[in-house]
Parts: sequence; C-alpha cells; structure tokens
Amino acid sequence: MARSYSNLRRRGSSSFFNTLPPPQPDIFYIGVDVGTGSARACLIDTNGIILGLAERPITRHELKPNHITQNSTEIWNAICFCVKSCLRDSGVDPGEVFGIGFDATCSLVAISESKDEPVSVGPDFNDDHENIILWMDHRAQEETDAINSTGDVCLKYVGGQMSIEMELPKMKWLKHHKPGGIKDVKFYDLPDYLVHKATGTETRSYCSVVCKQGFVPLGVENSTTGWSKDFLVSVDMEELIEDDFRRLGGIPNKNGKYLSAGDIVGKLTNQAAEQLGLTTECIVASPVIDAYAGWIGTVAAKAEIPALQETHIEGSILTSCGRLAAVAGTSTCHIAMTKDPCFVQGVWGPYKDVMAEGYWLAEGGQSCTGQLLAHVLAIHPASQELSRVAEASNLSKFDYLNLTLENMVVDNHERSVVSLAKHMFFYGDFHGNRSPIADPRMKASIIGQSMDNSINDLAIQYFAACEFIAQQTRQIVEEMEKSGHNITCIYMSGGQCRNGLLMRLLADCTGLPIVIPRYIDAAVVFGSALLGAVAAEESVQDYISHRGKSKRESNLALDLLNKHDSGRENEPLHSPYTQPSATSTTNLATLGYSAHLPHSQTSLPTLLQGEPTDYFSQSPLRKVISKNDAAEDSEDDDQTLSFGSKQNVQQDISQQFKKLNIKPLTELNKKKLGQPISNPGDVLWKIMERMTGPGKVIFPNNDNDPDRKLLTTKYKIFLEQCYQQQKYRQWVDEIEEENMQVKAEA
Repeated sequence: MARSYSNLRRRGSSSFFNTLPPPQPDIFYIGVDVGTGSARACLIDTNGIILGLAERPITRHELKPNHITQNSTEIWNAICFCVKSCLRDSGVDPGEVFGIGFDATCSLVAISESKDEPVSVGPDFNDDHENIILWMDHRAQEETDAINSTGDVCLKYVGGQMSIEMELPKMKWLKHHKPGGIKDVKFYDLPDYLVHKATGTETRSYCSVVCKQGFVPLGVENSTTGWSKDFLVSVDMEELIEDDFRRLGGIPNKNGKYLSAGDIVGKLTNQAAEQLGLTTECIVASPVIDAYAGWIGTVAAKAEIPALQETHIEGSILTSCGRLAAVAGTSTCHIAMTKDPCFVQGVWGPYKDVMAEGYWLAEGGQSCTGQLLAHVLAIHPASQELSRVAEASNLSKFDYLNLTLENMVVDNHERSVVSLAKHMFFYGDFHGNRSPIADPRMKASIIGQSMDNSINDLAIQYFAACEFIAQQTRQIVEEMEKSGHNITCIYMSGGQCRNGLLMRLLADCTGLPIVIPRYIDAAVVFGSALLGAVAAEESVQDYISHRGKSKRESNLALDLLNKHDSGRENEPLHSPYTQPSATSTTNLATLGYSAHLPHSQTSLPTLLQGEPTDYFSQSPLRKVISKNDAAEDSEDDDQTLSFGSKQNVQQDISQQFKKLNIKPLTELNKKKLGQPISNPGDVLWKIMERMTGPGKVIFPNNDNDPDRKLLTTKYKIFLEQCYQQQKYRQWVDEIEEENMQVKAEA
C-alpha cells in the first residue's frame, strides 16, 4: 500500500490533472447519518470527495409486538466513534473541519426537562435508557385514529391523514400510558435531538416539525404560531400547549427558533467537540430526516439528460423542481420539490420551508422494497439452495438470480427476460401501502404461482417482485403528476442501484431516465456533509479572506483526539462494519475529480468505476484509467486519492500536492468560488451542484419497444390488483357487519 499515491507526480503532468480545478485539501466537512440499524459518518473535502467513511451498528428492542425502542445515548456514542474514525482514517486535522451536518430517522426522542436526560418510553418504564420510540413502532393505532378523526387543517399537509409512523400519535400514547404522564418530558425528532446534543440549543428544523409533528409554517392557512392550540386540545394534548408550546420547541420568533436545511444553528459546545474529536469552531447545520438527506446528496448529480438542460436555471434551487429522489433501503421514499404547493392524495405534504424558505416538498413512499426482495427470497423453498450455489459461484444472491433469468431466456427460447414472467402477476404490499392509496391494511397477492420449487421458479418470483416495485413507482409518479408535479427524471440511491435489472425495470415502467449517483450507499450521509458545507460557507469565505488570522483551535482539538485515543493503539481504525465497498466505487476521489473533465475528453458513463452488469444487455461501464495506467499502477491504483484505511493519508496527499505546486483552498481568490447568493435555498443548491459529481443514466427504451408495451399492459393488471383488493375487502366487511348485527339481535 505504500505505492497508493506514488502516481500523483506522473498524473500531475497529464491532461487529466491539468483540466482539474486546484484540489482543496485544507477545508473539510463531516456528515452524520443515523439509520434504523446503524450510525454512519463521512468526511468530505470541498470537491465533495469522501476521504473517510465509518459505520457502527445500533440496537433496537421490541419487548412487545409493535413496541420498538432505541437508546439515544448509544446512538450518540456511535456517532462519536464514527466521526473520530473518519478523522483518523483520513488523517485530517480536526481544526480543518469547518462544518457538520446531521440526519436521522424520524423517531421520537423523550427527554426530561428538569435534568435534560433520557426518560423511558416503555413498555418497560423503569428503563430510562430506552428513550426513543422508533419510526416503525406501531403501538399508537388508536391514537392515530383519534387524531385523524378531527379533520384538522394540519392533516391537509400530511397527505390527508397523519401516519402511525409520525410523532404526535406516539406522544399521545405516552401521555396515557407512562406513569406520571408527560409532565416532565420534552420531545424531539431524532435529527433535532442530535443538534441539541451538539449545540445545547432548543432550535428545531422545519424538516422535523413540519413533516412529522403537525407544525403548519407561519402564513400557511393563516397560521401565526406554527402549532395549533385548538387542534392539540381536540386530541387531548393540552400539556403540549403550556408556555407557548415549550415542549415542542416554542413559537417561531418568540420563544422558539426554526430553520431550513443547512441554516446555521451554532457551534459545537465544549463537551460535544471533545466527544466528537472536533473543535468548538465547527459550525452545526440545521438537520433533516434521513430520506431528505438522500435528496440533497443526489438530485444535483451531473447527468446528460436533455430535460435537465432545458429546465436548468443557473445557480437557482428552482433547477431541482421536477427531479424525484428515490431513497431506497428497507423501504423507499420519493421526494420532489415544487415552487407552489401540490396536494397529492396519499403522498405526504406538501411541506413548506423544509429544504428552502418558500419552497414545498412532497414525500411519497413504498413500505417495503429492499425488505420485499429479501422476503421473497427467504420464504421460497429454494432459498437455501440459492444461498449455497450463489456462494459457490462467488456471486450475490441477486446477481445469481439475474444470471439465472438470462440463461432461462436462452433455454426457454423466450423473447426477453420481461417476457419470461408475462403470466406472473405480483402485487407486493406485504406491509401495507404508504403511497398513493395510504392503506395500511393492504396485503400481497400473487397470481400465476405453480408447485415448482426450483431456483428457476424463485428467479421468476424475484423478477416479479422487482417489477412490482417499478410499477408502484409509476403509480406514485402518475398521482404526483396529476396534482401538478412535472417529474423529468428519478435520482436513485441505496444498494438497490447496483441491481441493473431493477434499474432497467424502473426506467421502462415509469418511462423516465434513472440517475444512479456517484456514492450509492453513502448518498444519504454525503447529503448530511453537504449541510455542514452550507452552514460553514460564510465561515470558509471569511477564513479565505483572513488566512492566518482565524483561531480554529486545531492544536486543542488534536490534544482532545489524542487524549481519547490514548491507550487505543491496537484498536482497529475501522468499525468492523465499515468497508470501502460501502460506497459505489473503489476509487471515490478519482471519480469525484473526473466530474470536472470536459465532455470532449470523457462521457459520463466512463466516469464510473467498476463494471456492473446490466441484465438487459446494456454495455458494461468502462474505466477512466487506461489499461496502460492500470498495468503501471498495479492493484494499488484503486486507492489513489481515495479514502484509505491508514492514518496520515491526508498529510501524504497534501505533501504530494505541494510538490506538484497545486495551491490549497486557503490560497484561492475568493471570487473563484462564485458570488454570494441571497435567494433562499440557492446557497444550498450551489454547494450541491459543486460537490455532487456525476451520475450514471439509464434511459427507458422507446414506447414501441416490446418490453415497454408488455409492461404497460401489465401495469393495467397491477392497478386492478391494487383497487380490486380494496373492493373485495369492502364486500367481505359489509357482509360480516351484517352477520354481527344478526348475531347481536339474536
């Protein structure tokens, strides 16, 4: 590995490096992402290159069915571990980290007002460590029904009804079940709680309170306080009204402060800086819910799509309108921005001021996508055989199934992979429907199953599940467009992006280009790092203008980091759950800098590293680096400028840059970073465009393509399966109600 950076001098004289803007190695930002099962952190430079990435698992408990809890102390400790790991792995001086951004799941955190410490949320009320009700906790069904029965105007802005996954139902449940009620409890959405831990403030984000807690921004529906006294009284939550809604964050501009994504909250406290290994000069950004960080980390990706060029507005966040972010994991969230509010039945929102003042966001979703594919594989009789043969072939299960499908096309003399499953009609709402019909009672239905227990049959069912995900995405997009959205393309993120079959189905079912980002798995935590960059932008500009005069306390931070690391020399630098393969490329930095190459030298597809197979016969992607370069650099080349696994990596890069006479950011003219932008959201958009990098595009086949025509026909069947299920259930419920009446009368 000693040769990892040995080729920098040779590349310094190449046309590749001569076309790049000067690398900027002395300004950095941290992003923190807390998902359902782990906390992650990444460290990026001013070109958006990830230099450090770490992950640590977090636990969740389900002591009773539908009662799922987590521990905020464990989560904060995991965050601190990950941030310190990023600093160690990259070798970056903590004093050069200017901003930090947070995202997390929309889970409810309960804190004692008198002690500012965790308080229990049950079902074991003696355990104050378990103080988070996870988003997926479904204990509050009765409370949700009671809230929705009010028909309050705030429900208009959450898709017509509040979800059981939102936070007011959980607060209401706690009032009636927690011993002593909630008289000494204040509440946070998890992203806002992390900012509270970092800054000691009570500042809240519009993303959390508008999207998940029933806050109506000032001016909307004549709102003057954000929170509605009448509504909270109607749902028996008078405690939340006390002292101008103190427990929820207060009234804007009176006793509360509310910010849009990336706005400055403040600087790290002494305690938080020490725990994170950073300095008290590090600026904390207003956070977002995790899916919204996925929007930030993807929708500014550079892609050669004609519709994007037609709608591009230089330097304006208006450019993002029409770009749908599909943030995929266990479930999938679909997020799109508009300048004016668009009300879509079954789609959450529209949410005002969440990303930028004066703009609106809508959030659709699929309850299970990644979980659906895993479930289909797990329940099939050939599941164990698939595990065995895939492992023997050194392939993932999904890659093996994709290969099986292509072989079946040949063996069965079929026209295409799509036609293999032409008589399989799979409707996959195993866990209810989030969008667009918002029916938690929906279940799966499969037409076309046989008694075949082979891997070939499993492959067909797996394909049908992928087709369902794509068809339901089309259904969501169509409902959004009926209500005023104009969706031009879909920006994906998450591990599902690696599945060429699923991506091709998404393109052909929706008829829209699919953009796959530079960082597949790291898109969300990367989005959080961009929030840190937005919040620190003014500080960075000031630092550039007054180089050498800024007191960033880097020596203090290094002392703190060293103090915490003392006696830990033998501890692995990476969490055992962190691997470079957690991102979409093996050479992140090379890919990032390639984004600046002119189109005459390379096309966007060639910017992606690796050669993923497209199972619908698309050409494999090419490497940026030539075969001659690869031979000269050997296997170490994939670590060039990447986030390595050794300490002092960044110092080594900085030394090489110095030898190449490449000036760092602090020596650049301020004007080279662009003129200040004052319109709401434009600073965020400028940072996103500058740092996001390129994306791979998968275009749909033309309308007359046989697969497109077949999928369009099957979409009609998909819709019939969806709405007929509701009708069948209604018929049965009506007759059962009659039966119950007859029984009661007897």
